[in-house]
Amino acid sequence: MNINQDKAFLSNQTICTGLSGNEIYCLNLYGYQPGNLLIGNSVFALGLIGGMTSSIRTTVGGEIKQLTKMIAEGRRLSLGRFEEELNKSDGVGATSLSSQIIFHAGNVEFLSIGSTVHRQDNNSNLVFTTASDGQELFCQLDMGYAPIKFVFGNVAYSIGFMKSFFGGLKQITRGEVKQYSDIFDTTRRLALTRIMDEARSFQANSVIGIKTTILPLGPQGIQEMVMVGTASYNQQLESLAQQHETVLTSNLNAEEMWNLAQVGYAPVSLLLSTSVYSLGLIGGIKASLKNLIKGEISDLTDMIYGARQKAIEKLQNQANDLDANLLVGIKTYIYDLGSGLIEFLAIGTAVKKVEILKTNSNQLPVQAVIKEKTTFVNSYDALYDYSLQNQNPKV
Repeated sequence: MNINQDKAFLSNQTICTGLSGNEIYCLNLYGYQPGNLLIGNSVFALGLIGGMTSSIRTTVGGEIKQLTKMIAEGRRLSLGRFEEELNKSDGVGATSLSSQIIFHAGNVEFLSIGSTVHRQDNNSNLVFTTASDGQELFCQLDMGYAPIKFVFGNVAYSIGFMKSFFGGLKQITRGEVKQYSDIFDTTRRLALTRIMDEARSFQANSVIGIKTTILPLGPQGIQEMVMVGTASYNQQLESLAQQHETVLTSNLNAEEMWNLAQVGYAPVSLLLSTSVYSLGLIGGIKASLKNLIKGEISDLTDMIYGARQKAIEKLQNQANDLDANLLVGIKTYIYDLGSGLIEFLAIGTAVKKVEILKTNSNQLPVQAVIKEKTTFVNSYDALYDYSLQNQNPKV
């Protein structure tokens, strides 16, 4: 044992880790041992957010910059305290790091939590943090991705009263409400731009394993969209990043990326598109009448089909601009914005055929692909999560 190992090793104390047995096995293949679970947090008065949202000029619409900045500050404070604990533990890195917002009575907590890892032959003073779990990290290391830093990009936003008014005028006809589509498209891209900028500041050429969450923050339709991922460097993909003059991004899971690497594909960019549609006043009346009898509501069928197609078409155009060979992992999401408006969000990853990308292993160990089974279910939490999705928390 050397001085870089966890103090729990030196004092013979039990190590308390969030890593599973499969994660420990996979990390051990690359010389990493489990360390303690660490926490960093920051608590803000809930009234601060409430006061900020209530004073927002609802005529503005789009991003609420002061709220974005405040939330980002809370997240960074908790991450900074996590890293302080990590440095005290003498770990070489931390995995499964998350950045959460938890609403308590009267306040809001920004929470960072993850598990330390150690390595006996560590010759570097660099300490990494990653959003990936142990299984994902194994796959990434096997592809040549060196983790550098847990990164995030966020945006707090609201459509705004005037944008709602102008959009409402368009609702007398059926189809896309371009005012809404443009606002949502621009606003949602801010989160991606910011996570890329943060990765670039750490000299990374990739952000992988990006996860996107939309969280309601209060009244007036205010929400936060946050993207979290791992800023990494892959020497094999340096020329690809330079060719596109960008940080490569992906929301594919690690196993998917490893499999694509086996057949010569590398991620270029996470792509997203938004289309906001209205059934229209006349269509709404017709649909309501048809609800009185059984059978298909053709107006709704056609509108929803068209909206999905439009969102995917936008993704395809973006992929074409990148000269991508494939657009993979496409997922679509539907959000009811109220007043007869529905948002269709499409996300996918553009990939390119490359000759130089190789994996260290010929196949993944089964422990890297086994999914953990949930052994504890809290029905109250599930009910509370459902209520948050349907009724914004009061702030």
